[in-house]
Amino acid sequence: MSIGEGAALRLRPPSNQVDRRAVPWWRTTLLLTGGVPVLVLVVLAVFLSGARFWLLLPAAVLTVLTLLSALLLPLWWYRVHRWEVTDEAVYTRTGAIWQEWRVVPMSRIQTVDTQRGPLEQYFGLATVTVTTASARGAVKIPGLQHMLAADLAQQLTETTQATPGDAT
Repeated sequence: MSIGEGAALRLRPPSNQVDRRAVPWWRTTLLLTGGVPVLVLVVLAVFLSGARFWLLLPAAVLTVLTLLSALLLPLWWYRVHRWEVTDEAVYTRTGAIWQEWRVVPMSRIQTVDTQRGPLEQYFGLATVTVTTASARGAVKIPGLQHMLAADLAQQLTETTQATPGDAT
């Protein structure tokens, strides 16, 4: 039985890792995300001397948490995040503590997009988003080398056009 005729796809580990440059990209994102509130708290502490302790204490705690997460989480994400595209489906595995494995049959793909935010552009990366008819939402493959992401989007577009089914 072919995939287009309703055969079940097996959930299995995808074989491809994201690009190694995803680690510094994730680190920078975490540092900026945690650094902005720390900066606001420190600036407020400078101007509000009566509340200085109560502003610097959370700033210190947030600094430690930000630094620890920026050091450890990207390494873990790099080990966990996987992706693979076959003629039948797109396979992904993402997450840190709660891992999510997804299989998207080609016949269910509605759109394929690539995204390159400012930090992704700086690191030469892109994210491929595969939108499906699933209530679970789109599948994202972050941290791909930007030319690979463009080629992957092209390959998925061509494969889904050649795959029977109505993507609903």
